[in-house]
Amino acid sequence: MKIVITGATGFIGRKLVAQLLAEGHEVGALTRNLETARTRLPVGCAGYVWHPASGPDAAVIRNLDAIVHLAGEGVADRRWTPARKDAIRASRVLSTRALVGAITALPPEARPRALISASAVGYYGDRGDEPLDEGSAPGDGFLAEVCQAWEHEALAAQHLGVRTGVVRIGVVLGAEGGVLQKMLPPFRLGLGGRLGTGRQWMSWIHADDLVNLFISVIGNANVGGAVNGVAPTPVTNAAFTAALGHVLHRPTVLAVPAVALRLALGEMSAILLASERVLPRAAERLGVTFRYPHIAGALADLCAKS
Repeated sequence: MKIVITGATGFIGRKLVAQLLAEGHEVGALTRNLETARTRLPVGCAGYVWHPASGPDAAVIRNLDAIVHLAGEGVADRRWTPARKDAIRASRVLSTRALVGAITALPPEARPRALISASAVGYYGDRGDEPLDEGSAPGDGFLAEVCQAWEHEALAAQHLGVRTGVVRIGVVLGAEGGVLQKMLPPFRLGLGGRLGTGRQWMSWIHADDLVNLFISVIGNANVGGAVNGVAPTPVTNAAFTAALGHVLHRPTVLAVPAVALRLALGEMSAILLASERVLPRAAERLGVTFRYPHIAGALADLCAKS
């Protein structure tokens, strides 16, 4: 297959590019900075400059088997000021709108056969102990609103005859980046602990399983709409904390009160305190196999690699 990926230099994007190349696919990356991308992308991945606000050149996306849209500003790397929230929203909503606009401008016979866009489990909002699948209603709050608008722009491609999927990604665990890389140093020093009450549900996925899920969605012509990118066994924050401490042979008794997180992070604390018990029903119907369905095995693998 011939595939072009936005956000290809990110944590997930790099792993997806490498796996697609290993499977013999022709892969290109849409990037804002070609020189930087060349230092981060595997050999064999072509690079193309694009400006997310205006979309890619028509020649780059013409006659593709799939576009995978992963680009977006980080949501947990700095406090959510009004300007930062605008940047988070625009990087997802406006870039997706521009991408679909570029597809619209192509003749129908030259349009990509599929658009697979990232989304996030933030779509569901803070839902307590409620089990959530792809048919569950959206939630409330900033991230839920962003995800709804993001998916709305992506799913507009369906009206162009382009198969469209949105992968609602949970907390991605990987040795090379993401939240686990930030958590390991304090946990290895015995300074880890639950956040708030620890009762909030955490929908997680091993990075290798997420890459496999994306490849399954790309390659299956019958898949469209929402697909939850999470492992089949979500855990509470307290259970995750205990599992990580057990793998590292470290105590995990230093809890961080919710009020301290809200004072330190403001509205962004919702990322850590919201409860999202999300299940991968669509992926299971697709027949996706999770190599790491349980948190203990995922953490053991990743801590051994890090």
